[in-house]
Amino acid sequence: QCQQTLKCSADTDCWCMTLPNILPISESSGCVCRACLIKNIRNYIEDIKNKPMKEQLALARPYQNDTQFIEGIDYDMENGLLVMSRWAHLKRGKCCGNGCRHCPYK
Repeated sequence: QCQQTLKCSADTDCWCMTLPNILPISESSGCVCRACLIKNIRNYIEDIKNKPMKEQLALARPYQNDTQFIEGIDYDMENGLLVMSRWAHLKRGKCCGNGCRHCPYK
C-alpha cells in the first residue's frame, strides 16, 4: 500500500502475528508492511464503532491479557504523553472513570 518493498522471511511465525488478528479476510489486501498493517487495523477498529458494544468487546476479549502494548494500535504519543486508544479501552473491558478521550463506553 505504501509502495515500500516488503521483505518477509517468515518460515514459521511472521511478525504480523504479534498484532491483533481482527481484520476480516475480505478486508485484507495480502501481506503489507508493519506500518500499513497497523493503519489497516486501526481503521477497522474505527469502522466498528457503530456495531453493538457487545460485538466490539467480543472482538477485543481475546487480547485483554496482552501485556505488550503496540504504538499505533493500543496508544499514540502526543506531545510526549501516552494517549490510550479506543482498542486499549475495549481490551480493558470496562470504563476506568477517568474521562479518557477515546473511551468507547460513553
